[in-house]
Amino acid sequence: MKRREFIKLLGGAAAAWPLAARAQQAALPTIGLMGANNPSVESRWVSPFVGRLRELGWIEGRTVAIERRWAEGRAERAAEIAAELVRLKVDVIVTYTTTSALAAKQATSVIPIVLATSGDPIGTGLVASLVRPGGNITGSSIEQTDLAGKRLELLRELIPGLRRVAILANVGSPNAVLDMREVQTAASRLGLEVIPFEIRGPEDIAPNFDTLKSNAQALYVCSDALVLANRVRINTLALAARLPTMHNFREYIEAGGLMSYGASFPALWRRAADLVDKILRGTKPSDIPVEQPTKFDLVINLTTAKALGLDIPATVLARADEVIE
Repeated sequence: MKRREFIKLLGGAAAAWPLAARAQQAALPTIGLMGANNPSVESRWVSPFVGRLRELGWIEGRTVAIERRWAEGRAERAAEIAAELVRLKVDVIVTYTTTSALAAKQATSVIPIVLATSGDPIGTGLVASLVRPGGNITGSSIEQTDLAGKRLELLRELIPGLRRVAILANVGSPNAVLDMREVQTAASRLGLEVIPFEIRGPEDIAPNFDTLKSNAQALYVCSDALVLANRVRINTLALAARLPTMHNFREYIEAGGLMSYGASFPALWRRAADLVDKILRGTKPSDIPVEQPTKFDLVINLTTAKALGLDIPATVLARADEVIE
């Protein structure tokens, strides 16, 4: 073969190889992952998800593709991300906030949607029922609102004579609003006065703390993507205002919060991988009941308690699943 012909043949093969590689990649089943924050915040949940997929035979880049999109704590990005994933024709969408899930539901009624976590999928209109979700959505409900009374009772054990509780909630988040209402109902049942602390953006956080210093004895924080993205700031301001905080999840306690009671996110994300596996193998989401966690963790930050001058009762410490010092 002449040198010129060889070079031409080699060049043609080189040009064809990327096309073949892209075609092979395009043929892989694709998961669209809607992240409400950023990779650094959510890696502790996404890593168990990807790890469980690998255990089930879904290896990223070889047997499955994952399209990750991050909203950076901006709820308004959810609709844009959902629309993009629909345009990419992914095989399944995975979400974990109510705002993201509602955006995905609005964007498609065909592509299966898996809720890695969802506070109240029935109350927010995501599914018809837990046993028979119907439509294209399934996943896990973290029963966030059902736990409000238990969290308030824990606060009352911690703070003798507790009478006034502030509730921080992003009123732009449907699930946070539901959580806030449940807290208000539970507080009324327990004889506690409620001080609403409503925010819509990061700029609303600091000014509200000035009014709480002399009015509230504790702060109940309703979780959502905006609050999670600002968890360090919220806990720093609460500590400066001498307010013990109650949170939904462990991640807030690592960021300086006092106490949390809720389901384990990493475990729920691993379970989400099981549901994705079923769907990719042909099961319809409408035939998969929405699951609920069976274990809830109580996490206490003793460093924060010491800074607040609080002595955690032995009865509460004995029930803690984890103590951070």
